[in-house]
Amino acid sequence: MNLEDVISEQKEFLKTGNTRNVNSRKKILNRLYSAILKNEDKILEALNSDLGKSGFEAYITEIGIVLDELNYAINNVAKWARPEKVGTSVSTFPAKSRIYRVPYGCVLIISPWNYPFHLAIIPLISAIAAGNTVILKPSRKSIHTTAVLREILEDVFDLKYVYIVDPFEVSHEELLSYKYDYIFFTGSVSAGKSVMAKAAETLTPVTLELGGKSPAIVDENADIDISAKRIVWGKFINAGQTCVAPDYVLCYRGNKDKLIGKMKYYIKQFYGEDPVYNSEYPKIIDEKAYLRLKKLISGDIVFGGKSDNDSLKIEPTIIDNVEFSDEIMKEEIFGPILPILTFEKIDEVIENVNGRPSPLAVYIFTKNKAVSERVINEINFGGGCVNDCLMHIASNKLPFGGVGESGMGAYHGKSGFLTFSHAKSIVDKNLKPDIKLRYPPAENKLNFVRKFMGGRWKKGK
Repeated sequence: MNLEDVISEQKEFLKTGNTRNVNSRKKILNRLYSAILKNEDKILEALNSDLGKSGFEAYITEIGIVLDELNYAINNVAKWARPEKVGTSVSTFPAKSRIYRVPYGCVLIISPWNYPFHLAIIPLISAIAAGNTVILKPSRKSIHTTAVLREILEDVFDLKYVYIVDPFEVSHEELLSYKYDYIFFTGSVSAGKSVMAKAAETLTPVTLELGGKSPAIVDENADIDISAKRIVWGKFINAGQTCVAPDYVLCYRGNKDKLIGKMKYYIKQFYGEDPVYNSEYPKIIDEKAYLRLKKLISGDIVFGGKSDNDSLKIEPTIIDNVEFSDEIMKEEIFGPILPILTFEKIDEVIENVNGRPSPLAVYIFTKNKAVSERVINEINFGGGCVNDCLMHIASNKLPFGGVGESGMGAYHGKSGFLTFSHAKSIVDKNLKPDIKLRYPPAENKLNFVRKFMGGRWKKGK
């Protein structure tokens, strides 16, 4: 069946009202949960084939986080979907006011290759919880995970509810040529711009989950040991192919040598003396990405630099004495290469980060709360952590998303439900009394209305 026919069938299915029934949503999400458990070994095997992920890393970053999201949605969707009572303003009295969360309809989700299971299923959970049907287009690069996704979703959903597009049969251009009710995209900034431009032609609302150069800031008062340990973990998990990975380190100049020494220590602790031959250390997704990353390895390499053409692995690499003007600082690295820059005062950090496109994440390592508060409040970024990396994306109680060139909109937990829902505002007006003040003729009503609607009658005004 061609995509146009699928979209038409999904829109007909929406008319039945089946997706609006909260119990039906919970039932289908429970089926998805069971299907993931049933296919866990296949998912792990596929992630290993696509990205060389170990079973442990694949579970904590892909399967476990998805199951947690599913549980949270199943347990809370009835509460989220309930009409929300809100206060009624004086100008609409007497009446009751409510917000109804209704599905947009047929939504398109475009997912990437770097976390090919996680970043396909979590937005799908939000879309289904909100009562939508879904067209899901996974990446053609992560072919093994895409095959397992297809098997799971076709087992759980009828195509009129969720349809997984064959990325080899449907081009990006064709995919975006159809009219959807909402588009959710995760990927690069350049591709996100093309999605938004196409969506603008039909005024289709979008969420864009992009990326950018996210800094890890190591302050003068940081715990250097724990900072190094957590930066190494956050940077080199999935071989650096993580949109919220620390893209570079901004370190207080007096702490740099100690920090680098500790990072070297933890790289060896985590991945051994020869990471490219460590079966638990992930590979780069394909040859094109591998060759792009190899070109970035230059300058003052203080650790790593080794690569293996057969396995497409690049060992964790640290480059010292980097400047913002260097080539490696001109685009998101998206690989296991970590540049080190230094600063003397936190003012320099704030100025330099704000002088560039807003990052998806910022990580500030410090024991000084005043410094962390300055970074949080004075730098424009999507989200982040104090004294850690990546962990803000693991909480389904926090919205996850970017700002500016790192994206727009947010999801996870209730935020995901709200993203895929339209807030329909309703005033339920009493029939009596029917206050005559609002009706013509105006006569001498202006002065009274000015006080009444302007709030000047309130105490203290």
